[in-house]
Amino acid sequence: MNGKKNTSWGGVAEWYSELLGKEGTYQKEVVLPNLLRMMNLQKGETILDLACGEGFFSRAFAEFDVKIIGVDVARNLIDIAKKTPSKRIAYKVSAAHKLEFLDSGSIDKVAIILSVQNMEDIQKVFAECARVLKVGGTMHMVMNHPAFRVPKRSSWGWDEKELAQYRRLDAYMSESTEKIQMHPGDKPSEYTLSFHRPLQVYFKNLKKSGLLVRGLEEWISNRKSEPGPRAGEENRIRKEIPLFLTLEIVKV
Repeated sequence: MNGKKNTSWGGVAEWYSELLGKEGTYQKEVVLPNLLRMMNLQKGETILDLACGEGFFSRAFAEFDVKIIGVDVARNLIDIAKKTPSKRIAYKVSAAHKLEFLDSGSIDKVAIILSVQNMEDIQKVFAECARVLKVGGTMHMVMNHPAFRVPKRSSWGWDEKELAQYRRLDAYMSESTEKIQMHPGDKPSEYTLSFHRPLQVYFKNLKKSGLLVRGLEEWISNRKSEPGPRAGEENRIRKEIPLFLTLEIVKV
């Protein structure tokens, strides 16, 4: 994540930890089961959970008898993670593009979960991931779908004539940076930076680092609308417009 003042998730560490403890979250209901299926963790592997936050996914990985190294730039998130210790997890405070404490070729799998869009220099991040991965090792990157969820440039709309909900996009190809306020209407100083990039930017930077995309999945929302005149259409469109894009990437 970006290390500048007021831009990392560290400023909302307690709020984020409470959120992940709730039932029905995207992280728990959509991302985790699909990610575990894709990663196919094997006993004895070493997993790097990059931008691990308060350790939600690291703790889930630890149930598979693997060694986890959880890394985040926000010290207060790491402090929260350490409150639930595990002999299989080692937490480190570090920027995602500076992993000097890891040996080259020492990692079997890297997970970057809902955080790459908070990372400013993805070329350096991908290069470090390529360095620490074993040949044939994989990286699993989950992101807000960049084709449908463009910060402050995408939204839902309702067509009264067709009685249909649609997704409006005002930009896609242009890279952009937006301040995302964590508490809308309150505490304007607490925000993260979100970097939008079209898909080709990710693919080109991965290729430069010797990383090859070999799998892609798109995941939809698990939520359902409360009964009402638009509920059926809202539920239908949720199945058509994916929330998340996940790339399976291999070091060649």
